[in-house]
Amino acid sequence: MRPRGRYLAANVMQFARLLRRAGLPVGTAEVIAAQEALALVNLGSRAEVETALAATMVHRQEHRELFDHAFALFWRDPAATRQEAMLSLLAPEKLRPERPPPGSRRLQEAFSPPRTARPREQDAPPAIEAVLTASERERLQELDFEAMSAAEIAAAKAEIRRLVLPLDLRRTRRRRADMAGPEIDLGGTLRLSLRQGGEILRLARRRRVTRPPPLVVICDISGSMARYTQLLLHFLHALTNLRERVHVFLFGTRLSNVTRQLRHRDPEVAFQLVAHIVPDWSGGTRIGEALATFNRLWARRVLAEGAVVLLVSDGLDREGARGLAENMDRLHRSCRSLIWLNPLLRWDGFTPRSQGIRAMLPYVDEFRPVHNLRSLRALVSLLSRPATRGRSLDIWRKAA
Repeated sequence: MRPRGRYLAANVMQFARLLRRAGLPVGTAEVIAAQEALALVNLGSRAEVETALAATMVHRQEHRELFDHAFALFWRDPAATRQEAMLSLLAPEKLRPERPPPGSRRLQEAFSPPRTARPREQDAPPAIEAVLTASERERLQELDFEAMSAAEIAAAKAEIRRLVLPLDLRRTRRRRADMAGPEIDLGGTLRLSLRQGGEILRLARRRRVTRPPPLVVICDISGSMARYTQLLLHFLHALTNLRERVHVFLFGTRLSNVTRQLRHRDPEVAFQLVAHIVPDWSGGTRIGEALATFNRLWARRVLAEGAVVLLVSDGLDREGARGLAENMDRLHRSCRSLIWLNPLLRWDGFTPRSQGIRAMLPYVDEFRPVHNLRSLRALVSLLSRPATRGRSLDIWRKAA
């Protein structure tokens, strides 16, 4: 049955624009394919229409839930909607609103009409003061995460997604075939000669495989780190989706592995999955116990091939320094480089007075701040250089 009606093509176009505003990659090719698919299904069947549109407009599994929610809202029956509203007024306790699915905020913004600026009255041209001032983007680089407004946080999240983390490449024991490689592959040469009746007409060559080392992030999510963790999770989400062998652990009073949850490409879905498995958000801090759990259960699994460890914490432990030095020492000896990111270093007069900070400092290779976008860019520059060891004593003398 071919689609009839003068409004169907316009509705499909509007639905595609809605999905695009909600973040789905829907373009002209998807709209044309949707029109062709609708010509092959029964338009009287809502399930067939939804299946046809989903098959042509959804390219990733993580986008299907957002598509289903948008389809239910866009292609709904107005009469049924009014009837449901009347029933909710008669029996409000029977129709309790369910928890909105991930991406509902973006979908709500896509449904809302675009805001247009009201025309301003004609008045005298404003006087322009020619004073050199810093741009808004430059100001955002220096602004502390804790002092940001909601709009500035949104802009900072967009800047964080654009950060690129180039870890230095390391040579591995594996080799791969490469016609311009520096080594002659004897086995590959013999296999090629079998195709020519045993005659060696061409030499197979190979080279060593280079790949960045694993990156392990152990991040504090206690109450004192709440504002910083909110933005750092966006950095870790982008990092986990852009690179292989990235492992992320969160800890407050216990340790949680959230690597699999952050692998989801949609950040809203990823953070909702993280919230489901992390029970100690914005609570106390037990750094020593969290590091002991990591060393006992995860160190041998993820600290291989010279892993780089990022420890993100302010070092304020509710249990003092009990077991902290021993676990920091073991962690330091198990990895290639241990980098401690502490937001307290934003203060010029910072001194290591707490027992936890004094116990942790001798076992780190780098001690750096993480409180604004500029500090994150400095971290990216640091991780792009070859790792060095043995600078913890100089850092301790400088901090003390």
